[in-house]
Amino acid sequence: MKTKLLNLGLLVSSLIGYHEWGSDQGGFIFQIEWEVISKMTHDFSSGLHPLVLLPIAGQLLLLFTLFQKKPGKIITFLGIGFLALLLLFIFLIGLLNLNYKTIASFFPFIFLLVITVKHYLHSRTHPSIQ
Repeated sequence: MKTKLLNLGLLVSSLIGYHEWGSDQGGFIFQIEWEVISKMTHDFSSGLHPLVLLPIAGQLLLLFTLFQKKPGKIITFLGIGFLALLLLFIFLIGLLNLNYKTIASFFPFIFLLVITVKHYLHSRTHPSIQ
């Protein structure tokens, strides 16, 4: 059960990350994803970019683990990896620009990322702990 809660936390925290660009543009990841998916219904090629498709695939993989009886480590790590490609990149941009909103909004994801990886590595050495 703890594994599913961690995966759910990663999924939710990936959606609440905030990114600003330009002088007056910004939005939460869920808003940006919705906009990209909406545009893809009219022009499918507009969303065909690895930094768009991989994080969405990562979220879908984490969502899939929530319906598994025992979430798979490989699927979870793939989901985390795909998500981390974009989210850690945006976090780095926030650090370089000293954008405190962006930095703060990604702390929950990074915190849960570390906790989840430790959980999976610990449960690997102690299979009876779940």
